[in-house]
Amino acid sequence: MKKLYFVRHGESQWNVEDKICGITDSPLTEKGRLQAVETGRAILELGIHADMILFSPLQRAADTASRISEITGIPLREEPRLVEQAFGIWEGTSPRNSEAFYRAKLNFINSFGTGESMFRVAQRIYNLLDDLKVDEQTYILVAHNGIARFVKSYFQDMSNESFAGFGIQNAEVCEFEF
Repeated sequence: MKKLYFVRHGESQWNVEDKICGITDSPLTEKGRLQAVETGRAILELGIHADMILFSPLQRAADTASRISEITGIPLREEPRLVEQAFGIWEGTSPRNSEAFYRAKLNFINSFGTGESMFRVAQRIYNLLDDLKVDEQTYILVAHNGIARFVKSYFQDMSNESFAGFGIQNAEVCEFEF
């Protein structure tokens, strides 16, 4: 079985401020930079082999991927399809885990005003994963919590509620098998 690894970026300033980030470019905190280094070390310690790190063009993911690459020696490349979902009217609001935002995420066709619908994000992420599935290389994807939902849903059936409520920790490594 071919493996794929997913890493959420390290802690960002808006994570600390409990704001919904989306495509807003919030920088890593010092803790986030340290988390990225620790994740690179953990990848080595776990014996994870990958040919390439693909990362979201947003700075918090790019900085995380860069630090992981420096530690592991795995080359990296920006992948525009990994950009976080544009949350439109929800960008910059707080708290991130509000009941209202959770309910909004259950409306898969809604673009949140000026944002991007869940269906559109699923299309670009599923297309990326379909491309990677037939590629002979093993990849580490470095992206965002919202993108983690779509990656998980590609590999495992989820209810609407579990999808909307799914999340992973900053700098967490998840493994999937095609």
